[in-house]
Amino acid sequence: MQELLRQLPSVDEVLKDDRVKAWLGTHPRILVLDAIRLALDRKRKAVIDRSGKGSPDIDLSAAAVLNGAEAILNELSEPSLRPLINATGVVVHTNLGRSILSEAAIERIIEVNRSYSNLEYDIQAGERGKRYTHIEGILNRLTGAEAATAVNNNAAAVLLCLNTLARGKEVIVSRGELVEIGGSFRVPEVMERSGAVLREVGATNKTHLKDYQKAINENTGLLLKVHTSNYKIVGFTKEVSPAELAALGKKHKVPVMWDLGSGSFLDLASYGVGDEPTVKQAMDAGVDILTFSGDKLLGGPQAGMIIGKKQYLDAIRSNPLARALRIDKMTLAALEATLNQYLDEEKAIRAIPTLWMLTQPLSEIGRKADLLAAGIKALGDSKITIAIQDDLSQTGGGALPTGKLPTKVVAISHKSLSANQIESKLRLGRPAIITRIKEGMVLFDPRTLNDGEISKIVEALRNITNS
Repeated sequence: MQELLRQLPSVDEVLKDDRVKAWLGTHPRILVLDAIRLALDRKRKAVIDRSGKGSPDIDLSAAAVLNGAEAILNELSEPSLRPLINATGVVVHTNLGRSILSEAAIERIIEVNRSYSNLEYDIQAGERGKRYTHIEGILNRLTGAEAATAVNNNAAAVLLCLNTLARGKEVIVSRGELVEIGGSFRVPEVMERSGAVLREVGATNKTHLKDYQKAINENTGLLLKVHTSNYKIVGFTKEVSPAELAALGKKHKVPVMWDLGSGSFLDLASYGVGDEPTVKQAMDAGVDILTFSGDKLLGGPQAGMIIGKKQYLDAIRSNPLARALRIDKMTLAALEATLNQYLDEEKAIRAIPTLWMLTQPLSEIGRKADLLAAGIKALGDSKITIAIQDDLSQTGGGALPTGKLPTKVVAISHKSLSANQIESKLRLGRPAIITRIKEGMVLFDPRTLNDGEISKIVEALRNITNS
């Protein structure tokens, strides 16, 4: 064993190789050294593990070490956060980055961040400005709100509003609306962190206006309505409408806030997609403050939008927490570009990927399914079975809780590979391709694919079946 270990080259010897010199020109020296050391360690371990089992058939040449080091170097150099292909059909996929930004939003991020900007500078006055003026005007125009701001996500928006308006006071909310959002974060826990006191009213399935009325007292700071955007209670139910709650709040001079969760600027019901209230409809109900996400049905970057009456927004923006929760210039640039696209609904539907994926005709999905199936068939692998099937896509991302959309999927199976094996190989490939399995077949849902990604899936399957 010792004789074999002495055959391994030293790190210094490997560093003299021309291939390594080339690596040092394109990679940080520390990564090159780590890759070489790891490759040598693996060779040593292989020798030790085979000790006493006869003559081990292990290539200990410098070339073999270099090959191993190159593979390790490529792995070390690859970014952890990288693009992938979503073939699941889940449009707003929380684990896969939720919404894809529009080209206009991406271009604005690049343009604004390639140089200095007027992020907090008033060009006309020649003095310090406020960052949220860049989006407040367009938000007010689109929603009818008096004032608007944004923070880094909707949970932060809720936290900031509660802390500003109801710290140390009671917030009255229906038991049926104490929702849990992604990552096990729950409204009662967010409320606790804000310093507000939870006052539950009604029952899980039924809450009446009189329940809120009875609960109002001298320590009431806010009436809160939480839209159940990630689930629905059906059957023997009753909830108080935002308009009724707004009228009650006005009568008792208590502000009313509606956490819309996943806000949409378009009436998606007219496209056959769910029945979520639009942000404009929510404001028209008369509530004082409205919060919603920027990266769900809106189709923009991650952000938490806060709109409503100026007197409350002024207080919210003055809260020291607002600075801790503020969005950066990249988010602001993408958000402004996305919001401006909503001035033309027809163009927004085509330009904002989330909207297009949700509303695209079944015929368009079928076209992509045909294209993918034809590409797989052209591989000429007789072991692959291909079928185009009717199925359902999901809206996902805590939006449209009952959102199931008719779709066409390409389903494949292989005589020598199980569905789990194919799924794993696709997921671990470059690029990673995320699929789903149903009844022993791997499904590709073209709803969340573009034409360029279809050819990449075909190529990935070629590599898998030829390996």
